[in-house]
Amino acid sequence: MNSSTRSGTSRSIVITALCATALTAMLSACAPLVIGGAAVGALVTIDRRTSGAQLDDEGIELRAASRLREAFGDRAHINVTSYNRQVLLTGEVPTEQARQQAEQQVMRIDNVRGIVNDLAVMPSSTLSQSSSDTLVTAKVKASLVDASDLYVGAFKVVTERGVVYLMGRVTQREADRATQITRNIPGVRRLVRVFEIISEDDLRQLAPSQARPAAGGAPVSSQPVTPVRQ
Repeated sequence: MNSSTRSGTSRSIVITALCATALTAMLSACAPLVIGGAAVGALVTIDRRTSGAQLDDEGIELRAASRLREAFGDRAHINVTSYNRQVLLTGEVPTEQARQQAEQQVMRIDNVRGIVNDLAVMPSSTLSQSSSDTLVTAKVKASLVDASDLYVGAFKVVTERGVVYLMGRVTQREADRATQITRNIPGVRRLVRVFEIISEDDLRQLAPSQARPAAGGAPVSSQPVTPVRQ
């Protein structure tokens, strides 16, 4: 590959990542971005959660952030992400006791049905690390947008210290495909999947336009959320 081609490819990747970041910022957390068809398609907001679950998730994140600020102030850096009432805690806390306390605070919030506590006992991440994480998240979202067999709106992406967390209600096929894509993105140090696995039949009922034939023709049974670290 000549230098001109490499330069063009690099610019394309950067532009795609920046577009994904900008478009994600313009849309609310409860209305993810979906781009279908050609490279420039219509923007459609699709979410596999019920409207009630979306509202609950917003409320959980707001109440959790408020409680954790009151409990820890600036002594900890904690991010709260709720998807379908399943809460992911990421960031850094000063002690193991603080780690457990943060989980207990969030668990007492109404409508929380489970917590994945991935808080690290260590000093808070630097601004440079946070900026790097933001770029990695943008790259992952851009790569999911580019995948013709996936819907980026089905996924929520969180990055902390180079560890990428993928959340969503997805089929086993979608989970495996998103895993394959994310693993190969520069800057991804580790991948944690926090998926709620649904069957292809469930997907056809939730979002008929997003359904694809299941591999081997056999539906995948619905499974609870289980974090898988890779």
